[in-house]
Amino acid sequence: MQTVTADLLLQAYCSGIFPMAEHRDDPELFWVDPRHRGILPLESFHISKSLAKRLRRDQYRVTLNEDFEGVLQGCANRQETWISTEIRSLYTELHQKGFAHSLEVWADGDLIGGVYGVCVGRAFCGESMFSTQTDGSKIALAWLVDLLRRCGFTLFDTQFLTPHLASLGGIEIPRDQYKSKLTNALQGNANILSHPLAASGQDVVQRNTQTS
Repeated sequence: MQTVTADLLLQAYCSGIFPMAEHRDDPELFWVDPRHRGILPLESFHISKSLAKRLRRDQYRVTLNEDFEGVLQGCANRQETWISTEIRSLYTELHQKGFAHSLEVWADGDLIGGVYGVCVGRAFCGESMFSTQTDGSKIALAWLVDLLRRCGFTLFDTQFLTPHLASLGGIEIPRDQYKSKLTNALQGNANILSHPLAASGQDVVQRNTQTS
């Protein structure tokens, strides 16, 4: 089996495939190229009334790349996970190289939610997210979508569509349509560090209302 390196991983994302492991202790990875791909259209992210209310309260702190390892741990901290030791090592290396990023949500000093993924061109390829308090991951996604829009991203790949993502506006598209969107996204460059995070949850809600 071909050794998976950080550079090979980037090439895979540019080809529209991504790696997974069977379980946390599996030393081997396999490539996934779903027939139907989940995406989160940046222009139609849905913020419900209850989520908008929680965002406006600002009873949390949001950071970018402050605790990548913590987000990885949070995402892997479940009974069954595909985030193996090899996966964690590869994405940590991608983070150190500036290609993988995490967004964290904190409350009272505790990490209560987060999301991480890989940036290629103008595409953000979301890998996983977690939440330990109500709406923790939804808050993370709302802030991330707001940032991606302002930084010039055109594609938010979620790999698969879950009911959780569908409630936020996520959809499923055929593989060839996804590859077309990816090709377009790779023709330009976006930098997730080119703009600061929103100043407040109120700003996230207001900009989303204007864009959607």
